Amino acid sequence: MNATIAVILALAVGTYAFRLVGPVLHGRVTIPPRVQELASAGAVVLLVALLATGALTESGGFAGWARPAGVLVGAALAWRRAPFAVVVLAAAATTALLRLAGLS
Repeated sequence: MNATIAVILALAVGTYAFRLVGPVLHGRVTIPPRVQELASAGAVVLLVALLATGALTESGGFAGWARPAGVLVGAALAWRRAPFAVVVLAAAATTALLRLAGLS
C-alpha cells in the first residue's frame, strides 16, 4: 500500500472516530460549565488568531493596508448582521478599490 493512501485512510478513520465520539458519549460524560466556557473562549481565540494571520500577513511579511481594511469592513458588516453576500462583496470591493488607489 502506498504511504499516501495509508495516511489518507488513517485521517479518514480518525475523523470518523471524532464524529462518532459525540453521539456515543452523549449523556454518559458531563462536562463542567467552566470547561464549556473555556472551550468556547478558546474557539473564539483561535478564530481571531486565524483571521489576524490571514488578514495581516502574506509570505511571511505584512500584507499591506488594503487587505486588513477589507477584512475590517467585512467584519463590521457581519457584526451588523448584513447578508453574507453583502459582507463578501463589500470586503472585496473595499480591498480592490484600495489596491486600485495604490495602497497594496
